Amino acid sequence: MKKLLAVFSVAFMFLYANAQEVADLKEPSSEVKELMKKHKLKEVDFDYVKKMIGVGNRGAVEAILIDARPQVKYQRGTIPSSLNIADTDFEVGYKQIADVSKDKEIIVFCGGYACTKSAIVADLLMKKGHKNVKVYNAGEPEWSKKDYLEVDTLVVKAYFENNSALLVDARPHVKYLQETILGSISIPDTNFDKLAGRFPIDKDEKIVVFCAGYECEKSNIVAEKLYKLGYKNVVVYAGGLPEWKKQSLPTTAGAKKVDAVKKEQKPEFSKNGAKLGKDDGSIDGEWLKALIVENKVPEYIQIVNVLPEKEFKKGNIKGSINIETDKLSAKEIVSKLPKNKTIVFNCSAGARSIEAWMKLKKDGIDVSDIFYFDANINCKDNNCKIEVNEPLE
Repeated sequence: MKKLLAVFSVAFMFLYANAQEVADLKEPSSEVKELMKKHKLKEVDFDYVKKMIGVGNRGAVEAILIDARPQVKYQRGTIPSSLNIADTDFEVGYKQIADVSKDKEIIVFCGGYACTKSAIVADLLMKKGHKNVKVYNAGEPEWSKKDYLEVDTLVVKAYFENNSALLVDARPHVKYLQETILGSISIPDTNFDKLAGRFPIDKDEKIVVFCAGYECEKSNIVAEKLYKLGYKNVVVYAGGLPEWKKQSLPTTAGAKKVDAVKKEQKPEFSKNGAKLGKDDGSIDGEWLKALIVENKVPEYIQIVNVLPEKEFKKGNIKGSINIETDKLSAKEIVSKLPKNKTIVFNCSAGARSIEAWMKLKKDGIDVSDIFYFDANINCKDNNCKIEVNEPLE
């Protein structure tokens, strides 16, 4: 028995020492280095990855990030904007980027300096013809020590059920009032400084920030500000309210009582003939989407993209013009709008177009023929994928 215990003791000490050695690695292991050299892969560091993902939402990244770890690891926490393509299920995961230009930069990472999965997936991507593939060998372990992570619905669902995290809705307050994840608080990114006092005194409190889905940058903006304030246990739920609803999880809309009082009848069309949406200030999303898809947007409608010029140039709705409304006053915005047109603001997820419209209304501007397009829009040149957000019922 003593001999057996001695064997177990030695084995345990060996495994612990080995695990500690892996955790303490400051550079790629010899096995990883060998694969990097064999496949002629370039390594990048934290600062480079941080620069490439920008704000952190999928629509604004300069490079596509690929998490090569198993799905369960990816779901529990990954670098913002990342897609999951595991080495063990490469062909299935690859379908997510099969149509991406082969010149697009791709950065692959996994579980740190001892993890070979990123080099393996990088090699498989190059064999598919991708010409600009790099590896972030420090991966998720280093990133999680220096910045916030992105989590999946299953993690947020667990926090929700256990009441173990503060849920923060970073969308405009008007959208929060319409519908949000049950139990969340409203901290719009544009009002962060004013409302920062509402966050917990305890900087170790778990905080989950969300907004209008993968194309929405507002949750990343709030999470970044929280992280800089010392909240190191903050994460972004990139799927946001749209993904939460897809899984039929509780929202405030389900808790609302049906108003039996007959509402005031609203006009169906604007004075120029645009079909109005159910929400105040909105255009009918499905109506406009059909016109865009069929390339039949009437001449009296001018779609105005409110995003920064850099994002606008990546892709936009055909015929749209660019006015970055965030940096302008209401009067400055109006001075740039075409005259005698029905104006429709659009962005990538609906939030910034709503804010542009609200800025005008708040300043007393006549918005009777100015509207916003509440939709998730992802464009490459003039080829746009449009998913209309549900109006308040």
